[in-house]
Amino acid sequence: MTDTAPRRPLLRADRVALNPIPWINVKADPDDPGSEDLWLFADPAFRADYPRVLRAIRDSGFPATMMEVLDTQTLFDYRRMIDDAGLALAPGYASVALPEDHGVLFDPASAEGVRWFDGVRRKAEESLFFGLETVFLSPEVSWAPATVRTRDAAAVGASFHPGRLDRVIDVIGRAAEVLSAEGVRAGLHNHVGTWIETEEEIERTLAAIPAPLLGASFDVGHLAWAGIDAEAMVTRHAGRILDLHVKDLDLSIAEATRAEPTPYRRATDLGVFREPGLGDVDLDGVLAALPDGWDGWTIVEVDRATMAPAASAAVSWEWVSARI
Repeated sequence: MTDTAPRRPLLRADRVALNPIPWINVKADPDDPGSEDLWLFADPAFRADYPRVLRAIRDSGFPATMMEVLDTQTLFDYRRMIDDAGLALAPGYASVALPEDHGVLFDPASAEGVRWFDGVRRKAEESLFFGLETVFLSPEVSWAPATVRTRDAAAVGASFHPGRLDRVIDVIGRAAEVLSAEGVRAGLHNHVGTWIETEEEIERTLAAIPAPLLGASFDVGHLAWAGIDAEAMVTRHAGRILDLHVKDLDLSIAEATRAEPTPYRRATDLGVFREPGLGDVDLDGVLAALPDGWDGWTIVEVDRATMAPAASAAVSWEWVSARI
């Protein structure tokens, strides 16, 4: 793919960050595509390696990283890590599960119903501690055995049911209310593998929850993976967009995974994710569709790096630097 830099700046240097996911979403044996998938944020041992990863992000050229406080550290400990690395912080990611998916039923006004959103409250606390006013809000990405959208058929809206979507919208709306009450504005984050995956599901959610309560914080790559015209989506909701995740894809692999039922992790192993500029998504067209003066965050994500993490970060920064 030929990737030429645009003539006018599409990104602000002080509003671009890198998600450390190339270091986090890895194979147990990098030389064996069939080896176990590891998610190192969940591994307590990763705490010792986190400072090195943050320094590598800064060394690549990125001035900021996505906020991700480990479960095993305090806010003060994380702040020391970030300060030592010389990084700024971009908005983090909150998710909320549908209670029924976990076999849970409760009165929303009960103590159990209130505490269902404790993780969202924690994300609000983290955001405010670091002076961030927005957060990406998504339904849960579940890997439970019966979860069809991750385990069996990604990016095609598998097992769609309008009644369940209404319930998901209710839960997302209540999570947005929790965040708003604390002074943090949520942006709907579409994510393949969740109950808000397709264009219809995104549009119904945004139509049901008022814009002052819920903005739009799209993942450009996940839009494209689901067969959605990302530029048209950004254009349609330009006035509502708070922040963006930007990732590139091999669109031929994405199309193949929609044509034949494919598990999420299998699509990842096939190489659907690419560094920006190395895939087929018209990222420049998407960024150009943002309104003049837009001051949201653009967070670059490479969900599975095609090269060593530090090299992936360097390639991503080279792409960014041609657009600022």
